[in-house]
Amino acid sequence: MWAQCAITLDPRPRGFHLITREVLEGVPQLDQLAVGMLHLFLRHTSASLTLNENASPDVRRDFGAYFDRAVPEDAPYWTHTLEGADDMPAHIKASLLGPSLSMPVSRGRLALGTWQGIYLCEHRDSGGPRSLIATLSGEPLQA
Repeated sequence: MWAQCAITLDPRPRGFHLITREVLEGVPQLDQLAVGMLHLFLRHTSASLTLNENASPDVRRDFGAYFDRAVPEDAPYWTHTLEGADDMPAHIKASLLGPSLSMPVSRGRLALGTWQGIYLCEHRDSGGPRSLIATLSGEPLQA
């Protein structure tokens, strides 16, 4: 079985935002797979996806603190600055984390660890709506 759909995420401020629930709502065919893969692709260059700890808000704050320090907005070496001070750092951060995730599906559910969640990493102050392409593949459940 193959299925593909687009998921549009509402605009979010800069930060690390759990989107697991929105992804699950956006791929209703997931519950039809016995075993398979869900691939998510983010169609943007100034945001990214990651899979990480989903319980403590401290993790999200620490992600932000680390990336803002590692890739500062006010670096004198940036030349791509026409779209604002947060644009080039956003591209670098997005390249570090990447635009996609592949996750296993087992018995109609994502086979994630207990504390794992899907994050949209918004690297712009106001990046706007974000678009994901979700592709499911695998063996369907037997009726």
